[in-house]
Amino acid sequence: MTADLVARRVTDLLAPQVMVIVMPPLVGLLAQGWAGALWGLVASALCGGVPAAVIAVGVRSGRLDSHHIVDRASRTGPLLAAAAAVLVALVLLVAMGAPTLLVAAVTAMLAALAVTLPITMRWKISFHAAVVAGTVVVLAHVLPALPAALAGSAVLTLVCWARVRLAHHTWPQVAAGALVGFGVAWATLTAFGL
Repeated sequence: MTADLVARRVTDLLAPQVMVIVMPPLVGLLAQGWAGALWGLVASALCGGVPAAVIAVGVRSGRLDSHHIVDRASRTGPLLAAAAAVLVALVLLVAMGAPTLLVAAVTAMLAALAVTLPITMRWKISFHAAVVAGTVVVLAHVLPALPAALAGSAVLTLVCWARVRLAHHTWPQVAAGALVGFGVAWATLTAFGL
C-alpha cells in the first residue's frame, strides 16, 4: 500500500464528520452506559449528521470540491450550517437534561467552531486535526487518561501526517488545528468542572 493511499484512508476514516458522528454515542456509552449512548445518538444526528448532509448536497451539486472541503473559500456555508446544527443540539440536550459530559463535549464542538471559523476565513486551519485533538481530550475523561492520551496522540500525529502528505494542509496548519482542538476542549471541560 502506498503512502498516498494510506494518507487518503486515514483522512477519510478520521474525517471531522465521521468523528463527530462516532464520538458522542461512544462517550455517552463509556460515561453512562446505554442511556448515555442514546443521548449521544441525539448529538450525533444533529452535530454530525446535519453537516454531513449539507456537505454531501454541496458535493453532489458541484458547489463543494469534496467532502473534505479542500478549497478554503468554500468552507463558510457548511461551517455555518454545522454551527447552527451544533447550537440546536446543545439547546436540546440541555433542555432534555442530558448528561453533563455530553453537554460539555457538544459545547466544546460549538466553541471550537467559534474559534476556527474566523481563522479559516483568512487561513486554512486543519479541522481534521482540531476535531481529533478535541476528541482525544474528551476520551481521556472517560477512559484511563494516560493510555487514552498516548493512543490519541499517535492517532492525531497520523492524521496530521496524512493531511500534509496529501498537500491539503501544511505542518503549521495542522499544528494550529491540533492546538485549537486541544485547548478549546480542555478549557470547556474544565469550565464544566470535569
